[in-house]
Amino acid sequence: MKRLKKKKQNAGFGVNENGASTREQDYGRKQKLAEIHQALISDPVDIETLRRTAASKGGLLTDELRRKVWPKLLNINVYDLPHKPGRNVREDHKDYNQVVLDVRRSMKRFPKGMPALERTVLQDQLIDIILQVLKRNPQLHYYQGYHDVAVTLLLVAGERMAIAMLDTLSKFHLRDFMDPTMDSTKHILNYLMPILEQVDPELHDFMIRSEVGTIFALSWLITWYGHVLSEFKHTLRLYDFFLASHPLMPIYLAATIVLHREKEVKQTECDMAMVHHLLSRIPQDLPYDLLIAQSLQLFSQYPPSLLAKRAALQSRKSLSISTFHAFQLSTLHQRPDSVLQRLTKAQGSTTSRHASQRSGLEAALPGGRGQLWGKGNRMVKMAVWGLSATLGAAVFAVAQTAMDWGPDMLLQLF
Repeated sequence: MKRLKKKKQNAGFGVNENGASTREQDYGRKQKLAEIHQALISDPVDIETLRRTAASKGGLLTDELRRKVWPKLLNINVYDLPHKPGRNVREDHKDYNQVVLDVRRSMKRFPKGMPALERTVLQDQLIDIILQVLKRNPQLHYYQGYHDVAVTLLLVAGERMAIAMLDTLSKFHLRDFMDPTMDSTKHILNYLMPILEQVDPELHDFMIRSEVGTIFALSWLITWYGHVLSEFKHTLRLYDFFLASHPLMPIYLAATIVLHREKEVKQTECDMAMVHHLLSRIPQDLPYDLLIAQSLQLFSQYPPSLLAKRAALQSRKSLSISTFHAFQLSTLHQRPDSVLQRLTKAQGSTTSRHASQRSGLEAALPGGRGQLWGKGNRMVKMAVWGLSATLGAAVFAVAQTAMDWGPDMLLQLF
């Protein structure tokens, strides 16, 4: 009876199945939207608030917000994005065939019901995005699962933004996965068992006896769970979290998921195949906000520096971990988009003025000499060099004057 009375009293507030007031939820959502907006327009951008809200309950809420916040989390200027790749990006690329195979097999990563033609266009863009990033960073090596990260960025942010974000992620958060061998990836996986040992020694011992190892979590780690989750909204929720966090956070989440399923694991036969079969299949109804909060707590209680003191984690240095502090610092002094847009317009105006002045000079040269000058004709350049050697200081003074009004033109000459 008491329970029914309570339900009646709360009826006017729209109580949902979790017992939380929809009015409170709406208020919390509006408050978060306002907080994110304020952080984005602050100068410099309030990156700490953006990180906190991305990791907090509900994440960044909408794709529109993600398109604004994700670039800030990665220190990307949205008004200075890479150009779309040309067709030459596919020429003579050693990874081209493998990338095409992986992308063609990635149909389930696209929204259900998407027209085939639209999906084909996106898949072509996905191939070009991956090859472009690899071409720009020859020290990086493609791995199967990389496309799962790339497609998430593409679907949210579009082609050019995806290139910029994937480029940054590849040099920082994903860097250990992009070595020629899997040694660095194994090193990251080796953090899993020490976390379990700290929290639940009994579960840890069970898994050690089963000899299951950590390979069941490999696809979780290298795809940021994109390959194993069927609901795109869950993938986006985790990407909000990971983009705002330490590069090792995916492995802390893996430990949290195993701990969450502790009863299931212990009830399974202590056999490698059986335990691997259970753990390699992630339930699709996991309480992600709860698991994220628990992962943050684990990270605070057992930071990587503490876990790394164990012998198994001392043999190799992680590039993702060692560069993360510098990366975090680099994100702290970003200008808001309104300022960046104004600066970009001002820069574009200056460039246009210089181009106009250069065109005027070319038009003033008699008998087609302007065309030769504008193209950087070799004979013209040689003549200038000869004149420089002969007249010395006089030409230098002319050059200094020219630099004041047309630096682009002068640099083109030399």
